[in-house]
Amino acid sequence: MPASALTTSAQGTRCYSYTVSPRRAASGRRSHDLAEAGYRILAPDLVGYGESEPAPGVGVGMVNQARWMLELLDRLGIQQAAVVAHDVGTAAAQLMLVRAPERIRALALMDGVYGGEWGMEAVASIQSWEVAQAGRLAPVLERRLGKGMSEILSAYKGEEGGRRLIRAARDLDPRDTAGILGELKARRVPAIVLWGDRDPFFPVDKVARPLADLLGAELRIFAAGHFLPLEVPEPVSAALCAFLAKTVA
Repeated sequence: MPASALTTSAQGTRCYSYTVSPRRAASGRRSHDLAEAGYRILAPDLVGYGESEPAPGVGVGMVNQARWMLELLDRLGIQQAAVVAHDVGTAAAQLMLVRAPERIRALALMDGVYGGEWGMEAVASIQSWEVAQAGRLAPVLERRLGKGMSEILSAYKGEEGGRRLIRAARDLDPRDTAGILGELKARRVPAIVLWGDRDPFFPVDKVARPLADLLGAELRIFAAGHFLPLEVPEPVSAALCAFLAKTVA
């Protein structure tokens, strides 16, 4: 598999927890709480996102991401993992469950995709951005989205970072998960869906509720927007710890 930036905690004593997200800073902010609770944490960037660099000519869509994440587990000798995912990383997590259900011990999805609902309107401007102007992309997004996004966008500053973000956005394809709803429903694993009630990209009633219903999952709604781990880190961490204690202890 291509190289991916990876953060990992010390060996836990209770289970493995695996985090897959396009924005490691967002999904892993409170991972130390889980580590303190006795879980081993792996927090990789999706290939081509964050600090990871994709190989030339290799697609970084979610089908490949799911395959690479399973390969990462193989390389680390991990037979089963609890998967925690955010944003389009939830597409990779769902594909992992469909492809290798025996590897997924539990599933936690935050503010992400359902079927063909990928919030593509939000990335259309990135997909159409001129590559020759890649260096201007991160500053424009920061002005548009607010200073609170500085940490997340820091990996995409400069010409190289901008090109990486454009490439990743252009490889997003809602068809990757549009046809797997029946298979997802059949893959019954312990699951929880965590969502911000003010998420502008993935509305609760349009995405979160049908996703939770499909998975037979508990649905937890927080007073927040899209970036739950950044906006309400303590409640999210507490919810994940409680969920994992019930399902994988």
